[in-house]
Parts: sequence; structure tokens; C-alpha cells
Amino acid sequence: MGTPESDPAGGTPRTRRAKRPTMEDVAARVGVSRALVSVVFRDAPGASRETREKVLRAADELGYRPDSAARVLARSRSRILGVMLTVRNPFHADLVEAIYPEAEQVGYDILLSAHAPTRHSHKAIEALLGHRCEALILIGPETDPAFLTEVVRQVPVVSVGRRFPDTGVETVHTAEAKGVRQAVDHLVALGHRDIVHIDGSRGAGSAERRRGYRKAMRGHGLAEAARVLPGDHTEESGAAAARRLLDEGTMPTAVLAGNDRCAIGFLDAVSRAGVHVPGDVSLVGYDDIPIARLSHIELTTVRQNVPRMAALSVRTALNRLEDPGRAPQEAVLTPELIVRGTTAPPRTRD
Repeated sequence: MGTPESDPAGGTPRTRRAKRPTMEDVAARVGVSRALVSVVFRDAPGASRETREKVLRAADELGYRPDSAARVLARSRSRILGVMLTVRNPFHADLVEAIYPEAEQVGYDILLSAHAPTRHSHKAIEALLGHRCEALILIGPETDPAFLTEVVRQVPVVSVGRRFPDTGVETVHTAEAKGVRQAVDHLVALGHRDIVHIDGSRGAGSAERRRGYRKAMRGHGLAEAARVLPGDHTEESGAAAARRLLDEGTMPTAVLAGNDRCAIGFLDAVSRAGVHVPGDVSLVGYDDIPIARLSHIELTTVRQNVPRMAALSVRTALNRLEDPGRAPQEAVLTPELIVRGTTAPPRTRD
């Protein structure tokens, strides 16, 4: 029975309706994810017999009953691809824009779910699963591999920009180290030797870019000059790195940022401090987002082939749907250095 609740107008107490148990309640009772509970109630592969028994027992104890209409719908194909992106990342927005026509050409629609500082990627992914997406395309996911291993048991998963070995996740990414090597080669050819890298932390491709920078510096005999500053894929991190170098009093002749957003934050901070780019310091980004091409920025950067990445992401997801038993695929694209106005030979110092 419900719990008596006082009438706000001072009248007769009314009965408050008890909250209906949810799939999240069942998951919490068993100590598993909502996605795994969904597997059990859809009678899909991916849960052990013991787990199924625990989930069904917990549902019975809580009085949870799955929506029979939803279960009927789940048996039919939705023709929907779920896409997770990160809020405020223009490179992700470019990819989504390119994914839409690729999906439409093969009769699929796109459902978006965003990862943000206020919304964990697991919740974003589970929302897509709850809307009957046939496959997921995750752009630069910062996600636990064990969680993705569980998700792959339910639907095909394509990760764009980040590898997840031994999880069953398909991958589409750029040859990060090759792109960084192009950037370092370009700077060295201009005469730079003091080249600093602003790290991308846990951002997609950051580890490969960091390793590629160190390897490229070693290849040019500059291992001792290599320096990696902490950062991430935001404008704020680029500005913070700039302030750190300004406080030290000696600016390197060139900076390779973790991505374009970081580079633009760096550019803004040093410009405010009266440091000229490329007169005092050359600057290279990574991604080639639209703002990098504006005339007052003209950022030298490493371009990732967005249309090709989008096409391969959709194709890879559909290939897995058509052949669930095939081995996970990894598509690697070649990056391209785009030289613009933020790089030049180093100024001779007194």
C-alpha cells in the first residue's frame, strides 16, 4: 500500500503512490550494470546462467516487471546507429556531421548521446542501448575496457580515435605517430631544435602522439631537448602551458600542441602576453578543426580525414552486423600536415 501524505491545502491526507521498481534498481540489487540486466531481460547472449538467475531473483524480490511492449519492439530491427560524442569538442561535431549522410545512404538513422563532465560515458552508452540502437559508434571514448567488453556482447561497437585491444571493439583511427612525425620533421626542417609538446592527457590519440613526439625527437638527435608539458584537449590547458612557459622566462622556439583546441588556447595566451606567433614561437596543432583555418589564426596542423573516418565507422559497424562472427577490424588512416601561418624559421636569439 502507499504511504499517507498530507494534503498541502490542509485537507484529508492522500496516498503517495509507491515508486515503480526500475531496471537500475535490479542492477543495484545484484551489483551489475544496467546493460547486463537488459541482456537478461532481452534473453540476449552475454550473461552467464548464474548471473541470469540472480537478476531474475532480484527482479522478483523487487517486483520489477519489464515492459512487454518494449520487449516486442526490441525483437525488430531499429535501423538506428547510436553515436556518442563529447560536448564542446568541435572535432567530434565534424565527425557527427559526416556520419549522418553515410548512415542515411544505407538506410540508417543516427541517435546521439553526449559524454560531458557532468555525464559519465557509461550513462551515455547505456542510454543508446536503451533506445534499441543496432550498433554503437563511440567518438574518442574515455571508457573502461571491461565495460566495453560487456557492451560488445550486446551490439557491435566501433571506437573512433582510440584503441581497445582484446575487447572485441572495432577501431577507426589515424596513424597518430606518423602525423606527429610529420609535424616534428617540418619544424626541424625550418631550423627548430627546442620543440616542446603539450600533452593531451587521456584524450583520444594522446598516448600515441606523446610516444610519436619522443620518437621523432630521438630520430633527429634531439632526445635531450624533448620536453612534455601536462595538458589535455582543451583551450584552458593550452593557456595554462603558455603561462607556465612565460613564467619560466624562456620560451621554446616551437610548440607542438596535443590538438587544435589546446593550440588555440596557447596562441591566445601568448598573444596577450606580447609573444608573437610565429615570430617568437612556432605552433602546430592536431585535427584541423574549422576554426584553425580562419584568417586570423591560420594554424599549422595535422589534418585527420573526417569524411573517410565517418565512412569507415559506418561501414565497419554494418559489416559487423552482417557478419557477427568475424574478427574485430582496425582501420588506420594516413594523416596530412597542413602548413599555414603559425610556423616559420626560428628567430635568431642574442
